[in-house]
Amino acid sequence: MSDALITLRDALRSFAAERDWEQFHTPRNLAVALSVEAGELLEHFQWMDEGASTLLSADKRMQIGEEMADVLLYLIRLADKLDVDLVDAARGKLQLNALKYPAEKVRGSSKKYTEY
Repeated sequence: MSDALITLRDALRSFAAERDWEQFHTPRNLAVALSVEAGELLEHFQWMDEGASTLLSADKRMQIGEEMADVLLYLIRLADKLDVDLVDAARGKLQLNALKYPAEKVRGSSKKYTEY
């Protein structure tokens, strides 16, 4: 795991321990919280057209960044609880996706791998 993720993981462990929240941080609860935060991130883009989603004000970007941080923090906490190395998992998933979506077959297409 990268140094940055280890630092965040350790900070989250301390944060939860200081508040006696360990009892609430079950994998199920963390996955639910992660999903809720992802929904809050998505809410910022609700009813926004494609152009507006790329031309965000500094304030809106800050708000979106805070929601992205919430998603990341819950994901790191969940990975810690399940003993998943996120960097290794992401690298492995990228390799699987490269097999599912060979560049020469899918370049310029948004179709799912089962559709080409």
